[in-house]
Amino acid sequence: MIKNTPKYIITGGAGFIGSHLVEHLVKKNRKVVVIDNLSTGRLENLKEFKGKIKFIKCDISKKGKWIEEFKGRYYVFHLAALADIVPSIQNPTEYFNSNVKGTLNLLEACRKGRILKLLYSASSSCYGIPNKFPTKESQKINPMYPYALTKKMGEDLIIHWSKIYKIPFISLRLFNVYGTKSRTSGTYGAMFGVFLAQKISKKPFTIVGSGLQTRDFTYVSDVINAFIISHKSKISNEIFNVGSGRTISVKKITQLLGGDRIYIKKRPGEPDCTYADISNIKKKLGWRPKINIEKGIKILLKNIKYWENAPIWTPEKIKIATKAWFKFLK
Repeated sequence: MIKNTPKYIITGGAGFIGSHLVEHLVKKNRKVVVIDNLSTGRLENLKEFKGKIKFIKCDISKKGKWIEEFKGRYYVFHLAALADIVPSIQNPTEYFNSNVKGTLNLLEACRKGRILKLLYSASSSCYGIPNKFPTKESQKINPMYPYALTKKMGEDLIIHWSKIYKIPFISLRLFNVYGTKSRTSGTYGAMFGVFLAQKISKKPFTIVGSGLQTRDFTYVSDVINAFIISHKSKISNEIFNVGSGRTISVKKITQLLGGDRIYIKKRPGEPDCTYADISNIKKKLGWRPKINIEKGIKILLKNIKYWENAPIWTPEKIKIATKAWFKFLK
């Protein structure tokens, strides 16, 4: 490895998207540093890279020795975040500390050495319930719960630090990312994790509302490609949507997965449709999604054993888990 090659610092590198990014960079023989507190990430996601990366277990919402990594020339991929809706309603301070204070500390660290570019994993949840589809980056910002708000606050900090301290960045607003290595434990959350565990246990899929609501599901490898193209591009200080280019109903997803269905109460604050306008990233970065939903689901089913130990969510358990959702989001 050439001595003056840049370092690749990945916060949240033991998580779902982060571990896929680590895999890509290791295959390219990059010098990778993973920073993760393992609150949602798993060391198991990094076991195949042992000896090939540097791993630092720490919480970036607290200043510490991790800041010493920000020397010389480096890229930063900031993926670390708490990312669940209900827990953010129950514990907003925890989400503020992780997603806002953590981002602030990271930005202050980025003022050291020579940062080449900061890539931020933003969330399409910042749009709330959009009124135009496909949704452009110029859509009105209207976060509906603390998770969405804190992710947008993180993005706003990055924009401001870029303006004042000349930190080049690209923020990618991700739409409904799915794929292998997604979290299999913890709180009620991502739809595919819930459905795949239900399929393994031969339980019916729990569809929220009518199931006619549609989502723009983006396969994780396409997201990784968006990050890689963004970091290589000469373009900086831009915000891009990252989606699949189409939208599909939840009911259709269950048909593709194969299994029985039951219906549970529709939740307030959830959009009937998410659908990214990706014309901007196509035009400026030349990025395009490659994995359609049919192919993505085939990959999930081929790797379904990954979700064998995931919690099995029944309507009764979901009702308890989402109690705060119905209480505060009316």
